[in-house]
Amino acid sequence: MFKKLIPTLYVIFIIASCYGPQRDCARFKQGSFSFTTQIDGEEVMTTFHRNDTIEIDYFEGKADTSSVRWINDCEYIVKKINPKNKSEEKSVHMKILSTTDSSYTFEYNIVGQSQKSRGTAIKTN
Repeated sequence: MFKKLIPTLYVIFIIASCYGPQRDCARFKQGSFSFTTQIDGEEVMTTFHRNDTIEIDYFEGKADTSSVRWINDCEYIVKKINPKNKSEEKSVHMKILSTTDSSYTFEYNIVGQSQKSRGTAIKTN
């Protein structure tokens, strides 16, 4: 019985290890997106428009422009062009983890810091 079980488990392991999340990151390099998050227990939404090198964020009626430097199809660095304080001077590393037809799940952190957060951006156009 045990000898019959080993080949079956081996096949299941091989099939399961081949599975990976869908990542068609190139589709999300440009476009308009929305992102919802919690700030101080309140749900807030940011919208942003990105082309290959510039991202414009709209939050609470204010626009903010950042440069975008792509590391590869699924990772990029965002840096505010006109930071208003020291914390805004820090670059943010963004990594797309998985994609769907209309959204992507990403992980982000301040460059040089280990604490990471996750979110999902929905493509609006």
